[in-house]
Amino acid sequence: MSAGWLAISGLGPGGGALVTPEVTDALAQATDVIGYIPYVARVAPRPGLTLHPSDNRVELDRATHALRLAAQGARVVVVSSGDPGVFAMAAAVFEALEAGPPAWGLLDIRVLPGITAMLAASARAGAPLGHDFCAINLSDNLKPWSLVERRIRLAAEADFAIAFYNPRSRARPDDLDRAFAVLRDACADRRPVLFARAVTTPEEVLRIVPLPDARGDMADMRTMVIVGSSRTRLIDRPGAPILYTPRSAP
Repeated sequence: MSAGWLAISGLGPGGGALVTPEVTDALAQATDVIGYIPYVARVAPRPGLTLHPSDNRVELDRATHALRLAAQGARVVVVSSGDPGVFAMAAAVFEALEAGPPAWGLLDIRVLPGITAMLAASARAGAPLGHDFCAINLSDNLKPWSLVERRIRLAAEADFAIAFYNPRSRARPDDLDRAFAVLRDACADRRPVLFARAVTTPEEVLRIVPLPDARGDMADMRTMVIVGSSRTRLIDRPGAPILYTPRSAP
């Protein structure tokens, strides 16, 4: 069995204070860090550490590279933003593991959780995820848009609060507007929509608008979009309002 190990780690939503001690310890022991370019850039270089940044959409190549290095005895940390198990690298590593040689199954592989964007955004605004909710990745790179649309419609009909990941990009400028159109068709009310950009960083901006006024160009790929349920409420007060969903439903 290789003496190497692989830690699939979440760096949290952006602020250094929200990186867990467990992840910090793994990075301190690592010989190699692998991940998407902006996430690897959050790891400080040091002697004995090799950084392996790579472009987006090469998750399986990245995962395979990590497994090979660990099998050769390296101490490897694969980094994701937020939590590695939420639309991130943990699933990609296990896909590569399942397709790889049997010897990889003997590796020491750990998933180290992080604070994901929907939880950080929810905390910044109050508690919009205080009752039942779901998370939907709006990217249709790995699934058809028809499936995305069906899940949005069913979530709206079930009256979940919805956290939208990957809401909008240069390659997908219209997906969030399409999602809002589905929601308006499924629930004709003024439930609040939270746009939380770059939470926990100096560039953080929070904006809350009613669903009829929500537009896709209010978000980019650094934005977490949370659509409240019919029960989600806004408490006006001096300064920033509080957005929350009561714990009970009639």
